[in-house]
Amino acid sequence: MKVTIRRTGNGLSAYVPRKDLEEPIVEVENESLWGGFVVLANGWRLILPELPKDTRLPVTVEARKIVNDDADKVAQPS
Repeated sequence: MKVTIRRTGNGLSAYVPRKDLEEPIVEVENESLWGGFVVLANGWRLILPELPKDTRLPVTVEARKIVNDDADKVAQPS
């Protein structure tokens, strides 16, 4: 799914246009943000693609949603 990551006054947020949903990012797996998962305030876990650490924000990426606590079960792209 397409997700726009941007920096706000309170940190990072993710916007999912298909769901018209914007949520703060409350946890990141990798300090550099890219190539790991992030957790949104609503509980969604998204896997972000590998990008350079200095990627400028805002940026729209193709992310995958983790459907359970099991990282091996990833939602298939729609």
